[in-house]
Amino acid sequence: MVKRGRIVAFFLIVLLIGSLIGTTTNGITKNIKLGLDLQGGFEVLYKVTTLDGKKVDKAALASTAKALDKRINVLGVSEPSIQIEGEDRIRVQLAGVTDQNKAREMLSTQANLSFRDVNDVKLMDGSDLAEGGAKQTFDENGNPSVSLKLTSASKFKDVTQKIVNMGAPNNLLVIWLDFEEGDSFKAEAAKENPAYLSAPQVSQVFNQDTVSITGSFTMEEANTLADLLNAGSLPVKLDEVYSTSVGAQFGEQALQKTVLGGIVGIAIIYLFMLFFYRFPGLIATITLSIYIFLILLIFDWMNAVLTLPAIAALVLGVGMAVDANIITYERIKEEMKVGRTVKSAFKAGNQNSFASIFDANITTLLAAGVLFVYGTSSIKGFATMLIISILVSFLTAVYGSRLLLGLWVNSNLFNKKPSWFGVKKSEIRNISENVDTHDLPTIYDKIDFVHTRKIYYIISGALMALGIILVSVFGLNLGIDFSSGTRIDIQSTHALTKEEVKSELLKLDIDTDNIVISGDEKNIGVARLKGVLTKEEIATLKTEFHKTYGADPTVSTVSPTVGKELAKNGIKSLIIASIGIIIYVSIRFEMKMAVPAVVALLHDAFLIVVFFSITRLEVDITFIAAILTVIGYSINDTIVTFDRMRENMQKKKRLKTKEDIADVVNRALRQVMTRSINTVLTVIIAILGLLIFGSESIRNFSIALLVGTVIGVYSSIFLAAQWWYDWKVKELKQKGVIKTVKEKRKTSDEPQV
Repeated sequence: MVKRGRIVAFFLIVLLIGSLIGTTTNGITKNIKLGLDLQGGFEVLYKVTTLDGKKVDKAALASTAKALDKRINVLGVSEPSIQIEGEDRIRVQLAGVTDQNKAREMLSTQANLSFRDVNDVKLMDGSDLAEGGAKQTFDENGNPSVSLKLTSASKFKDVTQKIVNMGAPNNLLVIWLDFEEGDSFKAEAAKENPAYLSAPQVSQVFNQDTVSITGSFTMEEANTLADLLNAGSLPVKLDEVYSTSVGAQFGEQALQKTVLGGIVGIAIIYLFMLFFYRFPGLIATITLSIYIFLILLIFDWMNAVLTLPAIAALVLGVGMAVDANIITYERIKEEMKVGRTVKSAFKAGNQNSFASIFDANITTLLAAGVLFVYGTSSIKGFATMLIISILVSFLTAVYGSRLLLGLWVNSNLFNKKPSWFGVKKSEIRNISENVDTHDLPTIYDKIDFVHTRKIYYIISGALMALGIILVSVFGLNLGIDFSSGTRIDIQSTHALTKEEVKSELLKLDIDTDNIVISGDEKNIGVARLKGVLTKEEIATLKTEFHKTYGADPTVSTVSPTVGKELAKNGIKSLIIASIGIIIYVSIRFEMKMAVPAVVALLHDAFLIVVFFSITRLEVDITFIAAILTVIGYSINDTIVTFDRMRENMQKKKRLKTKEDIADVVNRALRQVMTRSINTVLTVIIAILGLLIFGSESIRNFSIALLVGTVIGVYSSIFLAAQWWYDWKVKELKQKGVIKTVKEKRKTSDEPQV
């Protein structure tokens, strides 16, 4: 008898969740903060040094961050990000700032106001200025000027008295901004554009608390000066060691393209699940939709910043969520094939798949966690999204799917309809035959994965050896993230040529032959320089290229110090992630599985490096994110295989011959092969969506993920389990018999002597 109440409950739950999603998604997406790579903006990492050469302490860093925050408030930027990093650095991110040149100038200018005589003796400084006492005004001729309100009229009286006493022509009050040791009024006075602000003549004593700074100011310059003085002088010196400024047009286009790529990829995944898994596939599409909604909701609650790589992580997270569904559904199908009822198959399938899903997600979470700790800027956003994706996908794919599919299963509607689960009646055994799921035939039964292992050892060994030679000879095409320098991204309304870009750069005294033209319409140009452009050169570049091409170029600079640190952190991330995985897999499985798993991961990572070396694709900071993501996916696949191997060993209880060990490996690989193929297909679909339709900015990132995913599946199927086999055979030779299940000691009621 069909229990219609459960079906009604399903539709009510779906209707309720659908209504919630429909009515709140628009508001949530509008609330989410976009990173500067999606809306344009400015990011800079400053190295902080004290003015007196002493070591920077926490108090100095805190007060500097506070002063920078005041200046940002003047710019009117909503929700800026100011973070203290390490012992002497501050990172500032200003997404959506319209005038990036002004932002850069206002942030880094010292704004240390001082009043001096012609001999450069300081008489007053910025501390004598009243809070908020600087205002943009006009002088008697109607020219822009800056009015200053002082804290003490009597002090200003004493200062003007000293100036008057010096007599003409030395009775000048020289007003400086950021006076440095070695500066001289007499030297500057001979120049057409002196470094000081103004030097008015003082012929009488002033007993007042206001003073006016006049000069050849424009209205904007006078306003900026007043804002800087009100924001306060910085207590330290700031040197740019990394910066990037993304034009608004670049950001908007990147967002539109990447979202389109994500939608296309996810839509194809939905169709695949419906075609291959029938009704459970429909449940998967519902839970995946809930997953996407929850991800965006949590991201909004966290007040996190959505970056271009973070969108990629969201799309890739769909592949993770699908993987959990595929593992569960394949287990349910196996239970149905041995003759279990739909209800019992559903229950057993969920129970048997839980350990695999849990272990696979934990190991991927380890890689994402390391990426979060050692990542910077947008990579940290990618890691944040990946961590959230893993956690939410586990909840929706395991518990959400179980709840929704369970309502239909327990309604008895599918009791005699195995085809709704993708199982043919001809495939179902009679329960009386007592066939175990591990003994079910598969289309891969003729493949002996162990017997042919040496062929794959030779293939991988040859690839590794060749790779070492190629990388040694050709090296990597390192982006400025690692090699240091300047990168300029130009977007034009017409097709570009290398000659045109080179010519336009030469007009600004910027010479480089490293220019790449890309884009469907050849309207994107990327130029790389070895040197680091100054903020003044960047400001000029942006102004001139905006006039020429109608949009601000994206300019990124990385100092040699930061480049080395990023490379060092990348290697450190890989090592820590590998150690973490070895420890976890050793605890959950055994050391003989942990080491082959990690060796396979390093094999995958190195072959991605070789691929990039051969193709000369640029290696930037997102490359590290791609490597660690591939590690997460690869270990995910390997863990599922090892979980099946563990089950097969427990069925045998003892391994007496090497044939027994080979049988454990072969059976496990045959049993998970369909799952492995389907999972890699869904992940590849997601990546291809980003690769074909997504932004140019993450093109190399997507390629690294695609190549790494394919290599990762290869190592999981043909290398990791086989290495375990060889190691286990050596153990067998030493022990004679390997016990796979701890046997309980026999007890007796008889008296013991």
